[in-house]
Amino acid sequence: MNRELPRPEEIWRHFKNKLYRIIAIAQHTESDEKLVVYQAMYGDNGIYARPLDMFMSEVDGEKYPEAQQEYRFVRVEQEEIKF
Repeated sequence: MNRELPRPEEIWRHFKNKLYRIIAIAQHTESDEKLVVYQAMYGDNGIYARPLDMFMSEVDGEKYPEAQQEYRFVRVEQEEIKF
């Protein structure tokens, strides 16, 4: 993986244009798979976990031809954050 990995407290944008705050990178106790734990910055502020590889993956252009970004999640610079 050539991209920088998410770090706690960073804000990342999902390709569907919602913002999420990274809580942690966790490790599955059985498989050792790395998981990104993140919190929605909208609605009920739900907390989610997704495999790191999936979090960092490219958007499926065939399934989502209208997607405006190359990757499923991208880091957002502080000055880009608008609430």
